[in-house]
Amino acid sequence: SRVKVNLLMEWGYLLAGLGVGIMVGMTGVGGGSLMTPILIFGFGIQPAIAVGTDLLFAAVTKAGGIWAYWRHGVVHWRVVWRLAAGSLPATLLTLWFLSATGVHEGKHNDLITVALGIALILTSSALLLKNWLAGIMKARQGHPLVNYLYRLRQDEALKAPATVIIGALLGVMVTLSSVGAGALGAVVLLFLYPKMRGVEIVATDIAHAVPLTAVAGLGHSAVGTVDWSLLSYLLMGSLPGIYIGSHLGVRISDKILRPLLAIILLMVGIKCLL
Repeated sequence: SRVKVNLLMEWGYLLAGLGVGIMVGMTGVGGGSLMTPILIFGFGIQPAIAVGTDLLFAAVTKAGGIWAYWRHGVVHWRVVWRLAAGSLPATLLTLWFLSATGVHEGKHNDLITVALGIALILTSSALLLKNWLAGIMKARQGHPLVNYLYRLRQDEALKAPATVIIGALLGVMVTLSSVGAGALGAVVLLFLYPKMRGVEIVATDIAHAVPLTAVAGLGHSAVGTVDWSLLSYLLMGSLPGIYIGSHLGVRISDKILRPLLAIILLMVGIKCLL
């Protein structure tokens, strides 16, 4: 009977990988934001192990994307370096803190679940409210805060350190929750670099997300919070899933998919905090 349970779990992991892969292929969003909650709430996996395993899952599934975008010359490497200058040191510091305070003994389950909840709510808000926020900023031109935010976009001397600081915040959030490298990174780029085309934002965001999730995932592995066998099943399911999703995505409107995904993430985020 134990063999039967193991077999069921293995099939479950393969199907979870397939489902998340299809979502990522269709929308470009949802790797970490869907996989970590599925592992924690669906399979009862310890939060730290779910996060560590999912970070490496994200790094591998997104790595193919960098190569394709790099060939097309749409990655803004200067922006990637700025984000990484903040995110990679912040990731290493967060990993050091987790390791020094006993994450491998399951001591930070609550912290990780709360971080996951906040990251999911921010991600879903970013997906749902992007256009609304842009509209508010246009309507409130002349307000001191809005003026400062516009100045931040136009003044290179302010924009560079702001990008590094936001990179650092992303580094902490991604290391704790495995969520935020994709959707939140894209919203930040959209705001700070308004002259970038859509494809350049996606490409630059992925080019930053891969090293960030790889460093955070390998760090979790060094601390002992990665399940390699689980990772292999998730990848086996997800790679065909991404292929299927990228073909389905052409047929199903983004206007339906993204809000639906955002609402699911919002609900899961609230569940994490309750």
